[in-house]
Amino acid sequence: MRQVFFILSITGLVLACNSPKSKNYDNHNINTVSMNKKETVGTFLGAVLSNDTLTMRQLANANYIQHNPFIPTGLEPFIEMLPVLQENGTTGENVRMFQDGNYVFMHNIWKNAKPFGADEMVSFDIIRLDDNGKVAEHWDAMTALVKETANERTQTDGSTTASDLDKTAKNKALAKSLVEDILMGKNPNKITDYISAEQYNQHNPAIKDGLVGILEAVEYLSAQNNMFKYHKIHKVLGEGNFVLTVSEGEWNNKQQAFYDLFRIENGKAVEHWDVIQEIPSEGLANENGMFGF
Repeated sequence: MRQVFFILSITGLVLACNSPKSKNYDNHNINTVSMNKKETVGTFLGAVLSNDTLTMRQLANANYIQHNPFIPTGLEPFIEMLPVLQENGTTGENVRMFQDGNYVFMHNIWKNAKPFGADEMVSFDIIRLDDNGKVAEHWDAMTALVKETANERTQTDGSTTASDLDKTAKNKALAKSLVEDILMGKNPNKITDYISAEQYNQHNPAIKDGLVGILEAVEYLSAQNNMFKYHKIHKVLGEGNFVLTVSEGEWNNKQQAFYDLFRIENGKAVEHWDVIQEIPSEGLANENGMFGF
């Protein structure tokens, strides 16, 4: 059943790429001439949803590289698994879509998602396009959607539209330092240098809003001898005031992939979303790993 994971997590992503509102993923025909990178990704994923293999082969490389550990790498093995979509009736909704160079990164909700663990799931997906504009590589991480949260927010609500596009590089550097100093523990006392004391909207379902929520969570997890351990940052992607960091570490005595999305205002993080997924060591369909950027 876990082989279904990537197929269903990537198929629902067709959308009006510049809209700040969530979009359900429906099949539609789009002229593939002169599309921007977001539109190319949306068109490819719409073709996946409709089992339009001609368009998929037109837009993606034959050696499409897969980092979901349960899916074989390559475009044709992926195409061979498409019938499972109709069998499960899984649908996807994009909440946020951003671009950093050749990378398009997305925040998504999945329904009828029992094949990969729960009725509803939340994911981050990253797609890389090559220099010719072809879909070339995919990474993701997924977690169950939680209905009742400690902060009374959902895992996906909040701001969706990027601003401060001229500050992308500065905001990426700030998010990287935040992870290094706070989450990796190099300089934890500098937390107020990175996180706003006035506003910090938290979307991790187990943590309350604000600095108080973070400190309470750290105190609780430390008392359980089960604190998150971030070991390495693999990728930092940003568009304006939104920055996604992809890190590797440990939690619950298991290796984990940590995806953290920050919204930054006036040089400090004011909103945070995340997905944490265990890194499997058995039953792997490829040797690419969940990182390898």
